[in-house]
Order: sequence, then C-alpha cells, then structure tokens
Amino acid sequence: MKKKITFKLRILIIFSVIIAAFTVGVILFERQQIKKERTDSLERSLNNNADMIHQYLSLNKIPVGESGDRVGELLQYMQPEMRVTILDWQGNVMYDNRADAHKMENHLQRPEVQKSIGFGTGTHVRLSDTNKVKYLYFAKYYDEGYFIRVAVPYDVKLQSFINSGNSFAYFILLFFVVCVLMMLYFSNRFSKSMKELREFSLSVKNGLPVPSSFQFADDEVGEVSAGIVENYNLLQENRRKLAAEREKLLQHFQLSEEGIAIFSHDRHQVYANSHFLQFLNVILDKPTLETEQLFSDSNFEDIVHFLDERSRNKNMFTKRIDKSGKQFNVRVIIFDDGDFELYISDITKSEKTRLLKQEMTNNIAHELRTPVTSIRGYLETILNMYHDEADERIHGFLDRAYAQTIRLSELIQDISMLTKIEEASDRFDLEPVSMKELLEELQADLADDLSEKEDSFTVDVSESVVINGNRTLLYSIFRNLAENSISYAGKQIDIVVRCYNENDDTYFFEFYDSGEGVDEKHLVRIFERFYRVNEGRTRITGGSGLGLSIVKNAVLFHKGSIIAKNRSEGGLWFLMTFPKLK
Repeated sequence: MKKKITFKLRILIIFSVIIAAFTVGVILFERQQIKKERTDSLERSLNNNADMIHQYLSLNKIPVGESGDRVGELLQYMQPEMRVTILDWQGNVMYDNRADAHKMENHLQRPEVQKSIGFGTGTHVRLSDTNKVKYLYFAKYYDEGYFIRVAVPYDVKLQSFINSGNSFAYFILLFFVVCVLMMLYFSNRFSKSMKELREFSLSVKNGLPVPSSFQFADDEVGEVSAGIVENYNLLQENRRKLAAEREKLLQHFQLSEEGIAIFSHDRHQVYANSHFLQFLNVILDKPTLETEQLFSDSNFEDIVHFLDERSRNKNMFTKRIDKSGKQFNVRVIIFDDGDFELYISDITKSEKTRLLKQEMTNNIAHELRTPVTSIRGYLETILNMYHDEADERIHGFLDRAYAQTIRLSELIQDISMLTKIEEASDRFDLEPVSMKELLEELQADLADDLSEKEDSFTVDVSESVVINGNRTLLYSIFRNLAENSISYAGKQIDIVVRCYNENDDTYFFEFYDSGEGVDEKHLVRIFERFYRVNEGRTRITGGSGLGLSIVKNAVLFHKGSIIAKNRSEGGLWFLMTFPKLK
C-alpha cells in the first residue's frame, strides 16, 4: 500500500524543483555571458592584429603580391602560434605563413570570408584542410581590395580561456543548499499550523466537537488558522441561535389563529401551518394537501395576477374571499428575493360584529329620522306662532329644544353619510375634480365663520392638481377639517391647505392650523366614531363627533391615506395622499 506524500513533503519538493531550476538557469546564463565576453575579447585582439598588418602594408606601400617576406618580419613581434593569410578580392591566397600559398585552393567560399564580405568581419572555428589543425579564424575585408585572415589554434588552452570557470557554479550550489536548509526550517513551522488545521478539518468533517486546545504557530499561517477556528465557532454559535429562533417562529406559526404559508419564487411550498390548510380547503372546491393548487383556483386569480405583475409598485396585496358562508381576508407579501408569504385569516366573526354595529347604528338613525323631523317641524311651527313676550322663559326652552333637534338632525345626516360611504360606495359618481377650484369655493363658504373668529384661510394648490373622485366627498373632507379648526383651535389662527409634493402616481396634501393642537394620547383615536377630545367643549360648540370619521372614510374611498400629528410650532397637522388621475 503506497504511503501518502505529506503536504510538507509536497511543498518541499515543489520549492526544491523551483530553486534547482532557477539555479541551473542562472549558471547557464552566466556561463553563456562569460563565454560571449571572452570570445568578443579574443576577436577584438585578432581584429587588432589584422589592422596592424594592414597598416604595416599601407604605410610601407607593400603590394599584396610581394608581402611575404615583409609580413614575416612583422609576425616575429606577434604570437608565434598565430597563422596569417592574405587573400585578394577573388579569394586567391597571396600569402600564408603556415603553407605554400601557390598550392592552396581558392578561399572565397570559406565561412569567415563570406561573413566579412557581408559584415566587414567574420569568424569561424574548424579544422584546417592544409595542416589539419583546428583554428579560430578571423577574417576582415579592406577597401584596398584584399582580405586579411588571422587565426589561432583552438586548443585546450584557448577553450579554457573562452569557457567560464566553475567558481560561480560552486557559489550558486552553495546558495542552493542554504536555500534548501532555510526552506526546511520554515516548512517545519508552516507544517505545524497545517497539521493543526488538518485535525480541525477532520473534527468538523466527522462531526466531533472542536477541541479548545489548538495551539497554532506564532506566524501569519498560525494567525490565519486561529482566525478560521474562531470564525467556525462563531458560525456554530450563530447556527444554534438561528435554530432556536426558527423553532420559536415555527411555534408562533403553529399557534397563530391565522393561516400562514411561505412559498419560494417558483411557487413551491416552503412551509404551511395547519390553519392555512384548513382555511384553504374551505375556499377550494376539492380538499387537498397540496397548497400549490391554490394558484390554479379561480378564487385566487387576483393573487396570481399580482404575483405575475412585473411592474408592481408595492410588495403587498390584500383580497377578501366569501366562501361557504365564511369570509376570509387573504394577504400576500413578496420579499426582495422573490419568495412570498400568504396569510389567510377568518374574519367572519369580526365582520359580523362590525356589520351588526353598523346595522344597529343605521337602524337607530333610520328610526330617529322620522320622529326627529316631526319634532323639528312642530317646534318650528310653535316658535313661529308663539310671540307672547310675557312667557320669555317658555320661548327660551323652545329655542333650546329646537337647537338640540337641529344637532340631532345633523348627527343623523352624518351617520347616513358614513353608511353610504361604507355600504354603497358605488353610488358616488367619480369625475375629474380641480382641487384649487374646490378649495376656493370652500374658502368662500366659510368666509363668515372665519371673519367671526378672525381666522385666515390659505389655499396653496396649483391649478394642475386634478383628482379623479367624488366632488361631494372631497368637499366634505376639507370642510370637516376646516370647521374642526374653526370650532376648536381658537381665535386669530392661520389655516393652511397645501399640495406640498407629487410624484408620478400620488399627490401629497397637508392641512394644518396654528391653534392649540391636542394631547398626543388623543391622536390615535381622533378618527373613531363619536370620539371626543373634550366633552365639555363639544357641548359648547356643538358637533356630532363624526366629522373626522367621515374625513378618514372619504379619504380611504379615494384610495388615499391620512395621518394626524401635532406641529412643533403649535396646532394640528393632517397629512393626506390622493392617487393621480390616470
């Protein structure tokens, strides 16, 4: 069975190969450089010798054909082993100090001569055909029409001069050994951390607890390894916490009275509690355990259409479904990654309670309308007929009774308005309404009340602001808000209505006064029916207690929103939104 090569040994082998290759490369390169430099030096020496012979012939005006004895005199001052050959332009040997020139063949095709024709000088190493000695030949061409070729024997002495010595190789070898020793030292330190890290990896792989006694080397690798172990421990701790939170969430889902289901972006169930399956089987025509079937059911067509819509501006959609005598509210919430949640809540009981209260209020208003109208008519008749100043107290009582009858009539009228908004919203006709024109009309209608309280009413709305809605309800919204400010905010106040912003889909309105405002505890309830901030003040100023409830329902009818808050400068502030006309 083969023994595994350890990580340490692999690293050592790789680094050894790299250093060895680098060392050999450096040695070869350096030897080549030294050889080239020495060869160039020898060629320069031979070139100088050739130039000396040429200058000697030129200065003494010695013809090439008669140069034999005279050149021989010069050679006695040069290297004794040097061979000199003089060739004419055609390559014929005119002189050679080592052989009979007349017996030598034409040298024009010799490699060194051919190179000198092209480049001025040429060198070549070969065995001489004349005396069978290996020479380093150097030939040079001169403009006077001849070649001078000098050569030295290419013997052991010359080869050792040209080739580099081995001292540099010994130095590189020593460097290689030092590098290997240093590598062994550092690899031992490195392998210690890697060994600990490997044990940690095996513990994680086998599901064993990670020992807390890991001791990594005091270096960068050890620091990284210790960081990995620490991050792993943190990850495991976070996983335990996440599992605990997930268990809490699942328990919450199971105990929730709402049906809750989570689906992936491709509409596969991730989770569904028992209530969701229960409510779903009431809505679907056939019982099922596969929640994905709801996407093909006609009751959920609007939900599917919302999920398919790519250009949606909101990530939540709500739908009401009536099925088998029950009423369900279905809500879908889409997450950023495309997954979504579906909630189904049984609102049958709450809807029955709401409808019962609404029906009771409507019935009371309906039953009171006829007797109140009759009482009001009788009181008007008596007041018109009764002019006896002696019975002034009786007349005052009749006036008070008549005022309360008027107030009760207004209350019944407001209840009727709320009922119509909630139950018969389709009876309100929709049309493009210019808000600037509507608010200026309201300003004119309230002129007397504003003058009496010395209040100012400012309209800051552009003529381009047009809402597709019901003019009566839009007028009622701002009339109720304005009358509320006039009645309760105090005297000499500023009332402002302004369209302060808009985007592609929505107008943003604000309505505020500079009056007293209300306590913060009342802000969350001021839109409730019959809720009164101050009972005593309401008895003095009158009012049905339904004005702000009408305002909120009218805003919701127009698919808008409204919130109330106190201004830091004083007064009550209403922020509203209305969708744009499309």
